[in-house]
Formats: sequence, structure tokens, C-alpha cells
Amino acid sequence: MKSIPLRELLHAGAGKLPATLAIINAQLVNVHTSEIYQSNVAIYKEYIVATGDIDDYIGKDTEVIDATGYYLVPGLIDGHLHIECSKLSMTRFAQAVIPHGTTSIISGLDQYLVIAGIEGIKEVLQEIDATPLTVFWGLPFKTPYTVPESTVGFRVDSQTHKQIHPTGLSYGVWETVTEFLENEDPDVLETLEYARAHRIPIFGCNPMLTGKRLNSILTAGLRLDHESYTKEEALEKVRKGMFLLIRESSVSHFLKENITIITQGSHALARRVSFCTDDVTARDIAEHGHMDKVLRLAIQCGLDPITAIQMGSLNSAEAYRIDDIVGSIAPGKLANILLIRDLEEFTIDTVIAKGIRCTENQKECYNYIPPQRSDTLHSTIQIPEITEESIAIHTQDRKATKAHVLSMEVDYNIPFVRTHKEGYVPIINGIVQCSVQDDILHAVVVERFGINGNIGKGFVSGWGLQKGAIASTKAPDDNNIVCIGTNHKDMMTAITHLAKHGGGQVIVIDNEIIEYIALPICGIVGDYTPQELAKKEEDMLQCLRKLGSTLPDPMFYMSCLQITAIPEYALIDKGCASFSEQQCINPILHVE
Repeated sequence: MKSIPLRELLHAGAGKLPATLAIINAQLVNVHTSEIYQSNVAIYKEYIVATGDIDDYIGKDTEVIDATGYYLVPGLIDGHLHIECSKLSMTRFAQAVIPHGTTSIISGLDQYLVIAGIEGIKEVLQEIDATPLTVFWGLPFKTPYTVPESTVGFRVDSQTHKQIHPTGLSYGVWETVTEFLENEDPDVLETLEYARAHRIPIFGCNPMLTGKRLNSILTAGLRLDHESYTKEEALEKVRKGMFLLIRESSVSHFLKENITIITQGSHALARRVSFCTDDVTARDIAEHGHMDKVLRLAIQCGLDPITAIQMGSLNSAEAYRIDDIVGSIAPGKLANILLIRDLEEFTIDTVIAKGIRCTENQKECYNYIPPQRSDTLHSTIQIPEITEESIAIHTQDRKATKAHVLSMEVDYNIPFVRTHKEGYVPIINGIVQCSVQDDILHAVVVERFGINGNIGKGFVSGWGLQKGAIASTKAPDDNNIVCIGTNHKDMMTAITHLAKHGGGQVIVIDNEIIEYIALPICGIVGDYTPQELAKKEEDMLQCLRKLGSTLPDPMFYMSCLQITAIPEYALIDKGCASFSEQQCINPILHVE
């Protein structure tokens, strides 16, 4: 965020400097007091400097908005988001979400980080600061997040935290995963000891955690969590002092379940609860919205609008200790303000972010211009030559004709969860095949940083592909190249294409590129406009439907295969990882 000298702000707050923008005759939604009343707002550059009577703040050059008939609502906050999962660059992501009322986001920018390191993060933060969007960066508790540890381009450890937090770049310790505390990882414990000693807030990632396990991790000082799968889990976390973030992503839908702790329980709980999306796609934003969609759904589920607005603004700000900067319409806060005619419908007409009018009458009025980027954010893919044999699973028993295998089956009803499936697949000339008819497909993860050339191999089920292969370099948490296919040749073509062209997502059928989304920035995002990318995502989805997949978003589900924090199995560059055993296991159970 740009800094305005304090003396200058004090003068603006005292009316000694005229406001740059004034909003008059509005109904102000005060999230501090749960009141709605007529008020005016004076803005100086990026900041709100006065509310109420602002006659003394209006000068001859002050731009004035007459907001008669409108409610003024604080800009919305997405309390936990992996922005890179959208595949949009920071500038284009701002363009996508600001019209939907999202003016602030808390993010670890972890996918940029594991690829481009701290220098890359600094460049990304500069790009963000040049837009009306505000992103509060939390330095990940460590990278990689995986157990066992996979290969990434940049590793975060306790020394990184000791170097970064004093600079003021980071607003906390991002997404501390349960397993690292339960395993008493020495370096993670050192990071949290440092954070506790310096009053740095610690953010959690603690899915399906209750009872003694929850008690234990809370002693480490974890402040909040965004991963509750049931209302019982959500309620226990709030009762034990955590701030709860209800997640409603493009593919993970937990709001209707978790909101019942308020609508069917105690309304007082609401002040400890806020919202996040975690992962969103351009296609979903274009079709349904972003944080405005979340608030509409919450209101439809029975929340009164003021409570929903509090949860979408002030509550997140308080949970993250950034309520001195954002979260309400009050002097000293960033001028992030929405103009809305009907709070129940929550359709946003005008968005002001950092004092800049970005949309007016639901039309974009700000010019989003992506910057030139350094080599730090390009040329990030280095892999050895890929052949059909190098990505195949071989068996030493040349007489074997079939293999009994473990396949990671995606659970359609619980997003991303991979469960245990066993089946038989053929062996031909010592190479283990897949079984399309039994929905047991090949899967590989190829290390992309030129460090060790690892190729993790396994099997997956649930994608339902009848032919071809799909691959992606946007694949959290590590962003190594992940590929699923019905045959090794198409998989080889897909992986090679991504490496040659700087990354992206691709569909290959009969050795031909059928669909391709280029993602040249770190191999994970691009400068498409939101509408352009939404169209490409829809084309890719329809192609996958024709190939037989019925998953809500097959490419997105594949992209998350490397996340070992999601039960029961994951695939990393070192192989098939077991969530319960916390080590890599052999997907070949035996051969016959």
C-alpha cells in the first residue's frame, strides 16, 4: 500500500485539506454498531477522513457523488484465497473481483512463492499496489506444505520468517497445517515460537479437527481456520476461541452447512465468523460473482443483511488484526466503499477502492493495465526429456500379465478428497497399463525446477476420461507438472508441450493439442481478461465432458492432486503419498 505522510492525513482529517472525493445523502451501514443512518463521507486520496457532517471538507475541486437512494457498505474482504488458482494475473484478478465488491484479500501468494521466491513476491506485491485491490500477504508457515516433502523452487523456513516479518511485508504466518504441529516439526515450532514472541498472528489450516487434536494445536496460538467440513466442527472451533472462516469456493461448498451454527444456533456467534472463497475460477466469477455471491447466499440462508455485511467485512479484518486499515467506513480506513440500492438482493452498482471509482452503474470505469514483468516471473520450467518409458511404471517380472493396484479415487461428494480404490490393470512387456473401462487412469507429477528430475507415478479414478490426457503446471501446493491420461503417448505430448511453451493447462487426444490455456507467468497465471479466460475455461470443460468426465471441474480437481493435507492420498514428485502414513507408498500392491 502507498503511504501518505501522517501530517498530511491529519490535516485532511481536520478539514484543512479539501477532500478529493465526497459522498453525500447516503444511508451508511455501520458495521461497528449494526446501525443504518443517513451520513456523508469525505475521502482524501486513498483514505476516509470524515463521516457525518462534511461541509467543511468539500472544496472547489472535490468530486461529489450524490448517493441519494443508496446504502454505503464497506468493501468486502475475502479472508483466505489462493489467488493464483484463478489463473489470472494480479492485475486481471483485480479486474475480475472488484466489480463484485471484493476490495481486500488475505493471501499467502504461496504458488508464486514456491516458484519465484521472495524477489518474485516483491514484484507481485508491486503489481498489486498499482491496482485498486488491497492484498494482505501472509508468509506461509513453511514451503513446501507436503508430507513427505516434495520438490519446490523456493523453501520457506524459520529463518525466512525472521528475515521477512521485520520488513513489514507480511501480516502473519499463513496457513499452518495441522500435521506439522502434530509431528512437532522442529523448524515449524521455531517459526511459531518466533511469531508468538513478536505478537505475529498465526493462521491455521486444520480440516476435520476436533477434540484433543484441536485442543493441542490451539495451544500453539493458531488464531483462525477456514477448513470446517461440518457444523459440529465449526461450532467447536468457535467455542474454543478460534475465529471461523466459512469457505464457499468455486468447487467446495460449505456455507449452507456451516452457517447453521448462527441461523439455527446463537446469533452472537456471528461476530466470530467471516467468509472466504479459498479457490475460485474466472468462469465461476463471471457467472456467479465473488464475495457478493457469498453474501447473497448467506442472506438467502437466513442471515439478516447487516450481519452478513459484518461477516463479509469487519469480522475478517478483526480476525486478521487489520481492522485499523480496512473493514468499515470510518475515518482512517482505506476508502473501500460499495453503493447498493437493495441490501437483500445485494447487487452492487458502484465500487470505490482505495478512493478510486472502479465501477459505476455496474460498468467498469478503471483501466486495468498489466505491467511488464522481469525474468524472475518467467522461464521457470526446467524438465528433462520426457519419453513414454520415463513416465511409465515398470515391473521387473517380465512374465506378469496384470497388476493389483491402488488408485486414488476422487470423492465427488467431498471436494478433492481422494479415497482408497483397488483394481487390476494389464501389464504389457513389463509396463503397467491403465484400465479405462474400470476408470483407473495413469497419473504422474514431473518435477519442474531442474533440481532432481523426479517423476512421481500412480493411478487415479473418478475422472472418467475415455481417451487422451490432461496436464497442468498450475498445481498447488508445489506447481510441479501434473498429468492424468489414458495412455503414455498422449501424456508425454501434454507434458512436453507445457514445458516447451512456458506452462499452462492442456488437453491432448491422439497426440494432438485439442485445448490449451497458456499461463506464461510462473507457469500458473496469465494476462487474459476475466472474460477471455472464462471462455477458455468453459471450452476446456466442454471438451472434458465429451471425453467422459462428469466432475464439476476435472482440471481443477487434477490440479489439487499434489496437496498432501487433503486425505487420503496425494501424488507428488516423489510418488504416491499416504495421508495417514505420511510417507510415499507403492501403488503396485502385487503383480500376477
